[in-house]
Amino acid sequence: MATSKILVIDDSRVIRKTVRDMLPEGDFEVIEAKDGIEGINFVETEHPSLIMLDFILPKMSGWDVFQQIQAHPEFQKIPLVLMSGKKEEVTSKISEPFEFFEFIEKPFDRVLLAEAIRVAMTKARKARPRMAELPGAVATSIEASVSNDEVLQLQAQLDRAMERIAAIETTSRTEIDRLQTQLGTIQQSQQTELQALITRFEAEQQSRDAQHQETIQKTIELESEVDTLKKQLGQLIVLIKKRLA
Repeated sequence: MATSKILVIDDSRVIRKTVRDMLPEGDFEVIEAKDGIEGINFVETEHPSLIMLDFILPKMSGWDVFQQIQAHPEFQKIPLVLMSGKKEEVTSKISEPFEFFEFIEKPFDRVLLAEAIRVAMTKARKARPRMAELPGAVATSIEASVSNDEVLQLQAQLDRAMERIAAIETTSRTEIDRLQTQLGTIQQSQQTELQALITRFEAEQQSRDAQHQETIQKTIELESEVDTLKKQLGQLIVLIKKRLA
């Protein structure tokens, strides 16, 4: 049963599904938001253990959602991963280094996602000064917090997920290596057989060429003998005619 909620705020259904598929089934409850307004509403109502936020969003931009999260002391404690296809979209608004959240560039794989989540949880535990609320920020009466126990629980779940991913990748790599070895053996065997066929074909071709050349030579010799016999026969006929005259 899932015990940690991960809120994915992204207008791309493909990205939301990708994140859901990359997380081990059963360990996390993934909540999806397709725009900034829906995303900030889920932050208020679902109390997620982790937020993955796209920086370019409809209705309310990722930048605006980010400011509202940072303006709320309790929301600041939630580990945050900012996503974007271009890092400069983020750095144009927020200067590096990113001290209290982690950034991941799209597209990403399972290993990069797991590492970004791990770093985001570490950064979320860092002490920082209380920030003044920005205009339009969510009301402070909203009760949304992520305790240290929840963060540690999420970290433990992530560690277990990483261990399973590593085991799967090790098994996959072993299988790939085995298949590559088999393929190499098959290719070598096929290459050997092909070379043998080529050698045999060349030998047979040389034999046929030699036989053909021999046939041509014999034909020439026979034609020469026929010509000689014709001449001799002509001379014999002339001689017989002279004797009979």
